[in-house]
Amino acid sequence: MADRATTILQIIPELDTGGAELSTIEIAEAVVVAGGRAIVLTEGGRMLDRLKATGADVRIFPAATKNPAKLVANAAAIAKIVEAEGVDLVHARSRAPAWSALWAARRTGRPFVTTYHGAYNENSAAKKFYNGVMARGDLVIANSGYTRDLIRARYGTPVPKIRVIHRGVDVAAFDPDAVAPERVERLRAAWGVAPGERVILQAARLTNWKGQHVVVEAARRLHAQKRLEGVVALAGDAQGRDAYVDGLKEAIRAGGLEGCVRLVGHVDDMPAAYLAADASIVASIEPEAFGRTAVESQAMGCPVIATRIGAPPETVLSPPDHSPRSMTGWLVPPGDGQALADALLWALSLDGPARADLGQRARAHAVGAFSLRQMRLKTLQVYDELLKTALADHYVAARPQLDG
Repeated sequence: MADRATTILQIIPELDTGGAELSTIEIAEAVVVAGGRAIVLTEGGRMLDRLKATGADVRIFPAATKNPAKLVANAAAIAKIVEAEGVDLVHARSRAPAWSALWAARRTGRPFVTTYHGAYNENSAAKKFYNGVMARGDLVIANSGYTRDLIRARYGTPVPKIRVIHRGVDVAAFDPDAVAPERVERLRAAWGVAPGERVILQAARLTNWKGQHVVVEAARRLHAQKRLEGVVALAGDAQGRDAYVDGLKEAIRAGGLEGCVRLVGHVDDMPAAYLAADASIVASIEPEAFGRTAVESQAMGCPVIATRIGAPPETVLSPPDHSPRSMTGWLVPPGDGQALADALLWALSLDGPARADLGQRARAHAVGAFSLRQMRLKTLQVYDELLKTALADHYVAARPQLDG
């Protein structure tokens, strides 16, 4: 099989925001750079133009449906695309479309790959069966060691079928030296932050498990002690969770935090957001399967505080496991507003040299272990393993230098 003819089909419900969606775009670009052809089936979203810019063949497709009859119809439609376009491998990144993609791949005899992106809740046998499609790939990509162990515990998937590929961060884009001061000032102005005022950032969609309410509680504790410095910016979309947002607003009001804690909405320029921040928070109260924002923060040299569940213990070097001279951030118990407040005080108390040292260590850690280039190469190697191609080698030849 000629590598130039190698065609990889990915399917993802939507392209609004999130790690799975961004990874879809990043791998589509890698396939194209390697001389292959990338097809993506999706319903679209705010990142659609970014996907198209990679050179991928984008098909608007009802990939978000969970209706059983429509899933069957989708399987037939995907099989037709596979045959008509000479697709060599099908890669599913979300549960509902993965069922259609699995049936299509089996019908057409193509290899099937899944990426297990999330620590999906399993509160019934039916839900476990539904989620289990993500462990039925010929090879299964786990986005962290935590996720690998979860797959093995839930489905008994053999270790040789699982490939741990940490999500990649574009360390060229997430580089303090690559962000013009005007970008930072523009963002601070949009948030209503005064010159010289400090910023504590949480970047996550507004949903209970991401823990914004814990951040508000930590802010309330610090405010009550007159130790809250600057503005807490909660950056993210509500995505229809109006009741949760209303609860956050009420907690802010009740804590006397109006003006101190702000819901600033979706942010497109995340490198500038981390550079604008004096500290970054990942406050999830349920396990993060990877937690890209913890790594992005480190790549930008921004002190990060994350919860000690899921994958962040793999990505953040924290006391007591690491000394102050080797740490890259802090890990705190989930849901513990006091522990988060204490870590914030530590992070904000760093003097200039100490903060610079922490930032340099954090960036070196992110670049060395979690670069986008590594993620792309390892994913292409999964395709090569199943197809007996050399996409990864072609990618290196096309981009011999670090590209993120």
